[in-house]
Amino acid sequence: MFKEKISTFIDNIRSIDGVAACALVSRDGIISGKYFDRELNEPWFGALSATILASAESVGSITRSRSIQSVTIRAEDTSIIIMGAGENFLIATIISDNADSPKVHAKMLAVAQKIGEAM
Repeated sequence: MFKEKISTFIDNIRSIDGVAACALVSRDGIISGKYFDRELNEPWFGALSATILASAESVGSITRSRSIQSVTIRAEDTSIIIMGAGENFLIATIISDNADSPKVHAKMLAVAQKIGEAM
């Protein structure tokens, strides 16, 4: 049952136009589900994604900002969005350079809320 839920969530994330790769990662950095379109060091990707989001949340706390929804890393030809998905998980996505980032973010937020409710 758990694996089926994760697989469904990965399919939902992959269906967002502009998402090239994605992972559902535990808050401690373990990848629970994934789809990658490229070779990468998966354990490091999961661990660093969790670290980046946790660091952003800590900065938000220090600056008394409201809840941090996501972190976006922009490169010349791609972006990475890391978003909390409830208390136990986060979503890490690699976005193609021609994607509409605000639309991708909004659709990811909807999936993240479902993950948070279900897991």
